[in-house]
Amino acid sequence: MYNVDVSLIKMITNHYWIKREKIVNKINHKGRLFFDKYERIDKPLNRSLMNTYDAGKIVIAHSLVNDRDKVENIVFDYNGRNTEKFWHRLQLLLREEGYLNFTAYESKTPGHLHVYIHKGHTTFAEGCQLAKQLSAKLATKLPREWKVYPSADIPREFNILNLPLKVYAKERGSSWARHM
Repeated sequence: MYNVDVSLIKMITNHYWIKREKIVNKINHKGRLFFDKYERIDKPLNRSLMNTYDAGKIVIAHSLVNDRDKVENIVFDYNGRNTEKFWHRLQLLLREEGYLNFTAYESKTPGHLHVYIHKGHTTFAEGCQLAKQLSAKLATKLPREWKVYPSADIPREFNILNLPLKVYAKERGSSWARHM
């Protein structure tokens, strides 16, 4: 049973992406050729699909950019070896930058985190710019072992992430501010 609290991240649920065994689409973007194995399904993402994903029968991803060209979250996709250190450094950076609401989720790969920074209705271009700035600031303190979304360097169809499996940690509000 899929019991991850995804209400924390305002996930786009009017469509979803399902991973196929073969290449579904070839996309030429900024002189590079991308091979897409995810197929867009224009049906609502529901609990039964999430349960099937949780059982490991299918791989489902959700979009980070909605149909109105807005993003709700900036996401760090961490693929490194030191999850605790990454989470600690990113948490400090986000607090310093004034972000109060963010959630880290674990994925199927051990040591792999998706950190959703809840930004609210932001244009795609502004979201890409903020993501690059945050990534650059974090790169001054840690070796770069992550990707950041949204990104204008990849096609829109690639600004997707697999559904999270488990909450790693979350930060809500400014309860920590009184201790500073």
